[in-house]
Amino acid sequence: MFNIAVFCSGNGTNLQALIEAEKKKKLHAHIALVVSDNDEAYALNRAARAGIKYLVIKRASFVSRSEFEKEIIRQLKKENIKLIVLAGFMRMLGAELLSAYKNKVINIHPALLPSFKGAHGIKDAFEYGVKVTGVTVHFVDIEMDHGPIIMQESVALRANDSLGSLEARIHAVEHALYYKVVSSIARGRVKIKGRKVVIAND
Repeated sequence: MFNIAVFCSGNGTNLQALIEAEKKKKLHAHIALVVSDNDEAYALNRAARAGIKYLVIKRASFVSRSEFEKEIIRQLKKENIKLIVLAGFMRMLGAELLSAYKNKVINIHPALLPSFKGAHGIKDAFEYGVKVTGVTVHFVDIEMDHGPIIMQESVALRANDSLGSLEARIHAVEHALYYKVVSSIARGRVKIKGRKVVIAND
């Protein structure tokens, strides 16, 4: 079994999309654990409803980020986690965790990296006036929104787009794209060399 842990801090819509993909046997992985740094995250309700074990670990409970991440690693090892899937986890991961799970942490970003990094990728692209934006799934390294890109999908802006309508279309692409990446990794189809990522065809 290819066990994954999904890290969330908020609503958890990408988590829900992954849950639905697993139910439909499209994920080719098992969501064994949901991890949050926020005990009020709605993602925890989604995990509970789906019968998924969840864990709240707050940075403030530990004297250092290193100790915080060591505890996360300990919990991940208990569940035999093969891949960490960040889904709206609003905390940068440190060297401790990224070293323990080198090239085994992925993130989804609502813009075409390397453009519009950070927490407001959709809004920043919209306000900049781009004609095309999109979604990026990438491996995570020590820098923000920087690791090797696995998949990208573009979203063209429409003349009548509002920020809200663009957000809705970006999120729909996220939900359709993320499980495909997880599935490809779980089936051993993703190879990484430096910054180049190759995905073998089905």
